[in-house]
Amino acid sequence: MERGLKSKSGRMLIVITIVGWLITRGASETRYKVGGSSGWNQNVNYTQWSSHQQLFVGDWLYFVFDKRYYNVLEVNKTSYENCNEQGFIKNVSRGGRDVFEVREARPYYFISGGGYCYHGMRVAVIVQQPPIPTTISQLLPPPTTSPASYSGALALGPDHVQTYNSSVSRISCPQVLLSLVLVLICQFSTYLWRKIAVCC
Repeated sequence: MERGLKSKSGRMLIVITIVGWLITRGASETRYKVGGSSGWNQNVNYTQWSSHQQLFVGDWLYFVFDKRYYNVLEVNKTSYENCNEQGFIKNVSRGGRDVFEVREARPYYFISGGGYCYHGMRVAVIVQQPPIPTTISQLLPPPTTSPASYSGALALGPDHVQTYNSSVSRISCPQVLLSLVLVLICQFSTYLWRKIAVCC
């Protein structure tokens, strides 16, 4: 009987680990279309656009532009302020529908070369670490009241596209580990109660 319990708890741990991994992979990624409906273009106020965005590590910037004229270059703060495309950090441009994952909590700076930066084609975004929950209830996604909460991109608008269900909250690795520990404690306490019931 003891071997059967170990086998079941081992399988349960594997299932919980896989579910936790899937939750963290899908729940925290958000894709932001830079410039909203205007995309990456001249004479767009990207300072105003970025002031309304809250980006976290793991999110994506989505640049939509005409690749015949424009490009997207990641630069440092000085190059951003001076519209200097020399010595850029990374050329993000691939085909005019390009994504860039923000992997660190820091400011990111992007410009378009060829003089287009002087026509407003530059954006600075601040990326933060995802918030850490202070209670167990914050680990769970908010309750849904209607099918409208599942509308994803339509509910959020064209400039903020959720890559997954819009009702799913951000869940980080520490949250998943806490959830796993709680499940394991429950499993272990059930196992102990069964042992006590058999003995007594």
